[in-house]
Amino acid sequence: MPGENLTREEARQRAALLTVDGYEVHLDVRSATGPDTGDGPRTFRSVSTIRFRCAEPGASGFADLVAPSVTAVTLNGRTLDPAAVFDGARIALDGLAAENELVVDAQCAYSRTGEGLHRFVDPEDGEVYLYTHYEPADARRVFANFEQPDLKAPYTFSVTAPAAWTVISNGAQDGPDEPVDEASSLRRFVATKPIGTYITAVVAGPYHVVRDHYSRELPDGTVLEIPLGALCRKGLARYFDADEIFTVTKQGLDFFHEHFDFPYPFGKYDQAFVPEYNIGAMENPGCVTFREEFVYRGKVTRSAYERRANVILHEMAHMWFGDLVTMEWWDDLWLKESFADFMGSFSQVEATRYTNAWVTFANQRKAWAYRADQLPSTHPVTADIHDLEDAKLNFDGITYAKGASVLKQLVAYAGRDAFLEGSRRYFKRHAYGNTRLADLLSVLEETSGRDMAAWARSWLQTAGVNSLTPQITCDAQDRITELAVLQEAPAEHPELRPHRVAVGLYRREGTELVRYARAEVDVAGPRTVVDGLAGVERPELVLVNDDDLTYCKIRFDEGSLATLRAHLGDLTDPSPSSSSRGYPLARALCWSAVWNLTRDGLMPARDYLDLVERFAGAESDIGVLQMLHSCARGALVHYAAPSWRAEGSARLARTALAELRLAEPGSGHQLAWARFLAQVAVTEADFQLLRGLLDGTARIDGLEVDQELRWALLAALAAGGAADGALIDAELARDDTASGRRHQVRCLASRPDAEVKAAAWKRVVDSDVLSNALTEATVAGFDQPGQRELLKPFAEPYFASLERVWRERSIEIAMAVVRGLFPILQDDRRTLGLTDAWLAEHPDAAPALRRLVREARDDLARALRAQECDAAAA
Repeated sequence: MPGENLTREEARQRAALLTVDGYEVHLDVRSATGPDTGDGPRTFRSVSTIRFRCAEPGASGFADLVAPSVTAVTLNGRTLDPAAVFDGARIALDGLAAENELVVDAQCAYSRTGEGLHRFVDPEDGEVYLYTHYEPADARRVFANFEQPDLKAPYTFSVTAPAAWTVISNGAQDGPDEPVDEASSLRRFVATKPIGTYITAVVAGPYHVVRDHYSRELPDGTVLEIPLGALCRKGLARYFDADEIFTVTKQGLDFFHEHFDFPYPFGKYDQAFVPEYNIGAMENPGCVTFREEFVYRGKVTRSAYERRANVILHEMAHMWFGDLVTMEWWDDLWLKESFADFMGSFSQVEATRYTNAWVTFANQRKAWAYRADQLPSTHPVTADIHDLEDAKLNFDGITYAKGASVLKQLVAYAGRDAFLEGSRRYFKRHAYGNTRLADLLSVLEETSGRDMAAWARSWLQTAGVNSLTPQITCDAQDRITELAVLQEAPAEHPELRPHRVAVGLYRREGTELVRYARAEVDVAGPRTVVDGLAGVERPELVLVNDDDLTYCKIRFDEGSLATLRAHLGDLTDPSPSSSSRGYPLARALCWSAVWNLTRDGLMPARDYLDLVERFAGAESDIGVLQMLHSCARGALVHYAAPSWRAEGSARLARTALAELRLAEPGSGHQLAWARFLAQVAVTEADFQLLRGLLDGTARIDGLEVDQELRWALLAALAAGGAADGALIDAELARDDTASGRRHQVRCLASRPDAEVKAAAWKRVVDSDVLSNALTEATVAGFDQPGQRELLKPFAEPYFASLERVWRERSIEIAMAVVRGLFPILQDDRRTLGLTDAWLAEHPDAAPALRRLVREARDDLARALRAQECDAAAA
């Protein structure tokens, strides 16, 4: 990996030297089909023609290419010796002219790791599917280029492929297929607008395709026409709900056209759902790619559809934030990801049926941000990205969810109209160009009249999360004399920020806990008095950051916390105009707050689980319920005192079973509780019920045990030692598909057997035979909370293998192994000592590797602190 790195300084020097006028790229992927010879990596031909200018004629430079071999290199008609100029990652270019043409003919390798041009063979029918994924810098695995975001250019792609295949790229196909031989044809695509290398794309294979169309009359009277496409593997076609995908797509296009005043600039809009995808989706203009798990093979909850809609809208927002206007370097990654994350929820609430999106954002996305912002690797939203390895790790909760939270705060600070007008000016001013933080701040200052520099220093250029706590004083008549908000910051990141917050006062009225007073205030410094609430009746609950206007950890005074312990489930929607559109956002915020207290070792895990046991069954929002399930399992596995885990496990399983039987038949809540029971089952009676549901001897009214639920039940049985390899293989025979094989691999690795664990470890750590998806499945199966003793022997080998894994594997696979196999379940001081020893003994290890280990170490130390808190409550 180090040989493939690129530093920020190298990129700056190259950007100062070169201007790229255009690419012509031809890929011949006929080699994707047919038997594997086993003689080296399977390759395809890639021919790149790059036209570019040089500001200093006679200077030297380099192009990027990661490939097994280069056949020919020609620079300005001069033939270069590939062996002399290509080192496996770069092509040296000497004696550049003012105007240049570089032609590189290479043999590039198909990927099994989701990086570059990924090749997937469908086990169901033997068909081959290809797709590209590049972010941040894997286009160089497919064609020679200048791999950095500020060297944008138009691209003209052409692809030779089997004639029966569907082939798409960023641009529309330019003319009919051109026959090459009896079985193959050439497809040419229209040139793109100037875009970065990392968002170019090719998707090829026998994909199932559905077509639709979008049109909109623009303010000047012209009509914008956008052809729409949706693609998935043939094996998923019977599950493909393209109509729902197109509905959300059209709603999003309407919303962004109405608010951005810049017509979608990239022609067509295809969305391809592809196999073995490493991330959720990628915003390639005109050719968006998604992980195919968004094509649901079984019944899922409304929350799953909401999440998919959010991702569709997130990627669509990138057409403007990221694709039209692109950050200069990965330091300003937030200029696209934070905006897309914010706009995903913003557009969902205002344009789709998923009007509770801000509830989901508060309860799920911000939880991701809070965790990332408390790690030792936390960084400002505008990060210091030294090189590509840094960039790879900065697609994190800070860049996405904290940045989006900060933008939500900005809207409250500057005003919605000023924010949207600033966005419009930003697009028009910088269309097809590259920007830095200052470019955005300048337009926002114009439209809002606010000092954006001071705001940015506090919110974008410092790290860490503040805590806000109410301080209330009342008189003898129980009337408020003063209510203040106290702001704290961690010692390592002491910035006290300006917060625009709402403070809500709640009291019980009958069986409900309702808001009866509210005030907004600009919090600044360590203590801010809230105006407008003096003389109001004493509340039973004070909720700082009501309506979720800012990014902070909410704390409570003692009285408020006591109220939540008794009445958290009674919180209701304050008003019909609430941003939650019918769901009590206040309740979601309180759930998030008590989870943060648990993670911080300020609330015993058993107290959090008690809240879940008493109140989760009444949760009306399915997304909140599923988040509670995830947090409850995390609290039990990581934060509960070891001596109490058995009791906590039994209580959680009893709660899951009771709520499953109480849930409305056929509802999403019933399905969620069934899946949760499978995750927390511990007793023989639990496993008997799961076996009965699997083999049909048990039934719960309304619960459809489809294939995906069958695998969830079987996974629980396998991890609990109640399903052997034969039963798992029999299930695969029922579902011998790509999804089925991933489930099978996970179940096999889940079994509580020393030999099973050793074999799984060897396949992942000592071999690279598995694809990215099967590596992920094996790691997930290996690490089971109920198998701590069985996993103990792997702690020391983990640390012994780290540098070798990082050196030998692609960064995507290396990250999966380093994160996934860290011995977090060996939650004792010995494991903490092993981690500290490795860090002390390897100061010169790759910075990105050290970051991953430091993050895992922090999670472990946090778990130990929380366990001490829980033990003290015994």
